Amino acid sequence: MSIKPSITPIETAHFRFALIAPIIQGLFPDVSAAAYCRRVTQNPIKRPDGTEFRYGPKTLEKWATLYRKGGMDALMPGFRTDKGMSRSLNDVSIEEIYRLREKYPKINGVMIHSLLVQNGYIKADVSVRAVQRFIKANDLKSARNPNIKDRKAFEEPQFGCMWQADTCYMPYITEGGQTRRTYLLMIIDDHSRLIVGGRIFYNDNSYNFQKVLKHAIGTYGIPDKLYVDAGSPYSNEQLTLICGSVGCVKLTTPIRDGASKGKVERNFRTLKDRWLNSLDIGQIQSLSEFNEMLSSYIQKHNTTVHSAIKESPLDRFLRPREHIRVPRSAEWLDESFHNRITRKVNNDSCVTIDGIYYDAPQQFIGMKVEIRYLPDCMEDAYILYEGVHYPLPATDKVANSRTKRNNLPSIDYSKGRA
Repeated sequence: MSIKPSITPIETAHFRFALIAPIIQGLFPDVSAAAYCRRVTQNPIKRPDGTEFRYGPKTLEKWATLYRKGGMDALMPGFRTDKGMSRSLNDVSIEEIYRLREKYPKINGVMIHSLLVQNGYIKADVSVRAVQRFIKANDLKSARNPNIKDRKAFEEPQFGCMWQADTCYMPYITEGGQTRRTYLLMIIDDHSRLIVGGRIFYNDNSYNFQKVLKHAIGTYGIPDKLYVDAGSPYSNEQLTLICGSVGCVKLTTPIRDGASKGKVERNFRTLKDRWLNSLDIGQIQSLSEFNEMLSSYIQKHNTTVHSAIKESPLDRFLRPREHIRVPRSAEWLDESFHNRITRKVNNDSCVTIDGIYYDAPQQFIGMKVEIRYLPDCMEDAYILYEGVHYPLPATDKVANSRTKRNNLPSIDYSKGRA
């Protein structure tokens, strides 16, 4: 299989996993896994680079075998590269522009820019012209909406078939004399409407979402699919690797199409109407207090009859649950959620992560190594090499200066030289 340079190894691995996921999850409708592979490969399949290729059934069977032996790593054609992209208008601010134009058809670019800055969607240094260019390029100057899509109501047949996740902008709170905006990261099961994960943070980032997802999987099992948008907490290689490692397919909505995640979006509106708008935000003293209040709301939501399903989400969840897949162990789940990066070990036996030095074993000098870690628990970071964990402690240059090297002579201070 030929992969264009613009397609990363992780995108390739995700593409392959999506094809074999029914085999891994045991959800194929055919009489056997081999029959599934024959059916899927009857016609050419569109690859991530846009080209089409007709695979053989044996190729899918091979990928399934590789995944069972080595997880997502085994589906990658080679080392991956970390790439970043910055732009003045992120996906969240773009969705807000569409929302504002729909709600206030006569609002202009200057007013939209002001609201985006005021509500924290963009930084103040983003120019008004950037917003105006976007409005013009996407035909938003008129009140009509050229992007109306044909939608139909749908529901997954069982709990865990699909979880929807999204971010909700929350109010500013003051803690320790500092006022900061808060963000709610929430996951809801499509079938039962059960809120399986929800937590408020000061930062809307990828690692915070990973915490929510890990807790949800540890509590309710592994979903078949995770439906998210293209925002930065969800559209990143680490989450793609994590989903593949636990056996879950990550699906991404089209950009600026928040309505496609209708259940979680509707849940946010209910949360604001029935809970958030009734709070005295000024009386909230800390993020932990805010999260305790959120936990009470989630418990009430999950045990209250839902108008769409005519029973409580918890009651629907507690029905026969043969479909639910539980993690193999707590240790396996921890391992699956480790972030992964590749670094070259310097000649001084060090690597750097986010500007901080770490000591690698000397046998890795000059080699590229895979490092696994949790961003808030770097003391447990390690190099994974041929299935063995090698600790990666933070560099203590003062202690290293006192360490005797086998290839260096000792220093005789009485002679003032080495």
